[in-house]
Amino acid sequence: MNFSFRPRLFDALTDYSRARFFNDVSAGVTVGVVALPLAMAFAIASGVAPQAGIYTAIIAGFLIATLGGSRVQIGGPAGAFIVVLYGILQKYGLANLLISGMLAGVLLFSMGLFRIGNLIRFIPVAVVTGFTNGIAILIAFSQVRDFLGLDIDKMPADFFSMLAALYDHLGSADWQTLSVASVSLLIVIFWPKTYLQNAQRWKHYASRVPGTIVALVLATVFVALTDFHVATIGSHFGGIPQGLPAFELPTFTWSLSKQLVAPTITIALLCAIESLLCARVADNMIDERHDPNQELMAQGVANFVTPFFGGIPATGTIARTVTNIRSGATSPIAGMVHSATLLLILLIAAPLAAYVPLATLAAILMFIAYNMGEWRAFPRLRQFTPQYRIVLVSTFLLTVIFDLTVAVEVGMVLASLFFIYRISDLTRLEKMHLPADTPAGIEGYRIFGSLFFGAVSKLEVLLDPKRPMPKVMIFQMHQLISLDTTGLETLEVVCKNLRKHGAAMVLCDLNKQPRSIIRRSGFLDALGPENLTDSLEHALARARQLLATT
Repeated sequence: MNFSFRPRLFDALTDYSRARFFNDVSAGVTVGVVALPLAMAFAIASGVAPQAGIYTAIIAGFLIATLGGSRVQIGGPAGAFIVVLYGILQKYGLANLLISGMLAGVLLFSMGLFRIGNLIRFIPVAVVTGFTNGIAILIAFSQVRDFLGLDIDKMPADFFSMLAALYDHLGSADWQTLSVASVSLLIVIFWPKTYLQNAQRWKHYASRVPGTIVALVLATVFVALTDFHVATIGSHFGGIPQGLPAFELPTFTWSLSKQLVAPTITIALLCAIESLLCARVADNMIDERHDPNQELMAQGVANFVTPFFGGIPATGTIARTVTNIRSGATSPIAGMVHSATLLLILLIAAPLAAYVPLATLAAILMFIAYNMGEWRAFPRLRQFTPQYRIVLVSTFLLTVIFDLTVAVEVGMVLASLFFIYRISDLTRLEKMHLPADTPAGIEGYRIFGSLFFGAVSKLEVLLDPKRPMPKVMIFQMHQLISLDTTGLETLEVVCKNLRKHGAAMVLCDLNKQPRSIIRRSGFLDALGPENLTDSLEHALARARQLLATT
């Protein structure tokens, strides 16, 4: 196997110019500012301290940009991870969450090294849409506590317990918290729409500032200058320390790692799906093709290194990547500048984060949850097949009710079963009308489609002991696109059954794949090379010869 490790940075810096550098710096600074509230919000929603999200965006974002397979992808903590990480944290604890992230990094790097990146694209759209919408619902409900200021010490991880806790504590809603959250949400929603074509210059530039930043700054200033009693990062977490944490080795034992197989696979699978979907979105915007295997290796390195500094799992992020592209990014330098911008903010303005209201971060996450869901998929379900509906709705419900791992597993199994059914339904066996001068005792059949384990029952009619047995049976197979070992075994059984009755089988017009497996399996030797022909005419001629010798 040809192993390759070549970051896209090397190619992107070819013919690099000063103009491109300034575009990248401008885009990187913009994305860095946009990423700040998201990084904190994702970390808090995942159950860890806000600085963990910032550390992840700085370290993982830098490594993904430097080593990745896309020119413009921005890496960091993502909303899709919130539900997964919170569940792992509640069940296994913070130390084991970090170890799961490291192990997922090793798995991701291995997937890229062995060039499995392209296989991620085989996950059906119905499965991706189902679990994305399910995650969006869980994110939104997980933020109701901070949005309303409910007196709940610890939110449950599963959906129904979460609903019960919210219902039981609705009476403890705080109007001040609700006011801050509601105004923050309105700012996030409507701020981008303040832009007018002929507006004054200051309005033109102000409208370019993301609504999340405007809401974060205004809410923080308001809470700092008023007597509103709302939960803040300072009151809940004690603020954010300045600077990156020291390198620290988490406690690791093989006996413990065996318990983390499921969390590790979940993190790695979600990271792979999210990052490669994000890269494909970026490809469509910049008219370029990313390297999926290099991207997975970069994600692996980033997720392995980040936990040593207290960071959480990271992946490619669509919203920040799109912002990066629209801001004029041309190379991975923009992603590296994005990380440097966050580091600079952390070193200079970390004490100010103590005044950031949790209600504002909850409002931002609710807005993100709404935008990440593909809600139009539900009204459009009637346009698709029942199989598509079942896969999407099942994946959605299982994500909400159980967890992402179960949802993806069941969704993939259902999608595979329905695919097998559809392909087997396309496979047909038809009796041919042979030329009028064909001697009696010769029968011909055409096989259409794919003769595999899900469709071999189509040949069972030929094995019925009650049907009259011909002297020679011809199979015309030019419309057989594939043959697996089960289909091959069925052909062998038909051939043996014919020979028991002193009859013979002739195959003609085989495509490359069926011909290859028949030759490699040894069935050609058992059949006889002379009984494998290139055309129906030659097959009929061979059948006449066999008929003459019986």
